[in-house]
Amino acid sequence: MERNDAVMPWVAIVSAAIMWIILLFLFNKETAPEPVVVDPAVVANISKEWPTVGKQVFTTACAGCHGAEGQGGVGPKLAGDEKLTKDPVYVHTVITKGKGAMPAQTQLAENEVYAVANYVLNSWGNKVEEPLTPATVAAGQTKIDPEVLKNRSRFVPDHIKLPEIFLATFVMVLLTYGLIGLYSVWAEGLELHPGIHKVRSTPLATLGIITTLGLTVMFAVLFVRQMVTDFAGWAAKDPVTPNVTAEGFYAAMVLLMLAASVALYKKYFMDGEVLVEDASGEFPW
Repeated sequence: MERNDAVMPWVAIVSAAIMWIILLFLFNKETAPEPVVVDPAVVANISKEWPTVGKQVFTTACAGCHGAEGQGGVGPKLAGDEKLTKDPVYVHTVITKGKGAMPAQTQLAENEVYAVANYVLNSWGNKVEEPLTPATVAAGQTKIDPEVLKNRSRFVPDHIKLPEIFLATFVMVLLTYGLIGLYSVWAEGLELHPGIHKVRSTPLATLGIITTLGLTVMFAVLFVRQMVTDFAGWAAKDPVTPNVTAEGFYAAMVLLMLAASVALYKKYFMDGEVLVEDASGEFPW
């Protein structure tokens, strides 16, 4: 009996791919960072202000954690830090956005931000060729805002909108339908032969079972290791954001490998029975 549903799984998967592209467009259209407004007055005063204003701001707002001479304390050491001088924009980002236990210094005026940043970049053995300016920050920005990427990397992103929820759900439904349909076609063939079918395993099928089970164990170990690392990072003195993307990937691979093992077992190791297909085709499998 020829199947009437063999093409539908591929239609579902292609439709899911189209929906996924639309979903990515909705996600990515909001990832551009806000443009940096370059104030000529601020640029002109930066070189003049940082030795005095920068030192004053650092003494009142930063020295308590980083030390009066940038030697470190509650906060990390700043003196002689090549990471800062190689990427001056990083200093601006940490001051304005915060990092770990350090909050964003929102109380500082724009000129104070650049003054203290340049003070850090030019003190205690640190030295940059050109002062940090808004133009430097603008040139150092990526096309994708790190804060947006950080949010999108969460298992469930904050502020997800209704169209995105709908499309994501629809993609999952279509993929589930398509994958089950493909498995049905693969396991039972393009033609259905009602009755009980005796199966015999092959060396290749046995190898496939062993491989998928081995990969299941490997991804399970990686998942546990990632969870332990993330818990340790979360509890550290300077908390590290958990790598939810890696956790989700390893968990998904465990489920995928288990599903592949079950599919191989049912195809090559378990006797099965094919029933007569519903002539209407409204619910193919």
